[in-house]
Amino acid sequence: MKIFHGSENRIEKPEYGKGKPYNDYGLGFYCTEDIEMAKEWSCGEDHDGFANEYTLDITGLKVLNLNAPEYTILHWLAVLLKNRTFRLTNPIAKDAKEYLLEHFPVNTEDYDIIIGYRADDSYFSFAEDFLNNAISVRKLEKAMRLGNLGEQVVLVSRAAFDALKFVSAEEADRSMYYVLKMKRDKAARAEYLGSDRKPSYGLDELYMLDIMRQGVKADDPRLR
Repeated sequence: MKIFHGSENRIEKPEYGKGKPYNDYGLGFYCTEDIEMAKEWSCGEDHDGFANEYTLDITGLKVLNLNAPEYTILHWLAVLLKNRTFRLTNPIAKDAKEYLLEHFPVNTEDYDIIIGYRADDSYFSFAEDFLNNAISVRKLEKAMRLGNLGEQVVLVSRAAFDALKFVSAEEADRSMYYVLKMKRDKAARAEYLGSDRKPSYGLDELYMLDIMRQGVKADDPRLR
């Protein structure tokens, strides 16, 4: 694989075990296959960045793709619930956390690489809305595709780090890429608030409260 890591620094040798443990998929090295996305992630309001390019030999590595057909958006959400702190504003949300962790568990410790959605601020708020019973599963899935945020590739094992080779680092100018990042976030949030958060209570809509009341499991066809 050819992957990119957005950072304000040039990183030729990523260190296993370094970083923040409370990211989407826990402690790991977060990358993307899209260099333009990496440039956006690398820039802040007050600093330029680098899109660090690597090659990753996945031969013999175990890859967990949370967007593969055997998983649902609720598996992805259960992984986030294990690693990040959500604002659970009502009793439904608190019960929802326990339900998803029990019925949609994913043992991420068995893998070297994890692939899945990136929960930027806006996208994380969409997931919180679902847990708080404000939007349906279908609308959560649609919201996660707003703005074409794409997938992230996360190296989580020492074996994955050992298979990574640095290629180069391309500079990213904040005057261009920070603006693009904010524009993407604003567009996704505006589209979400403009349409996807309108209540819809059709029989084909599953809300978190429905999922718990009906005992919905991972093999339920309504989640596909």
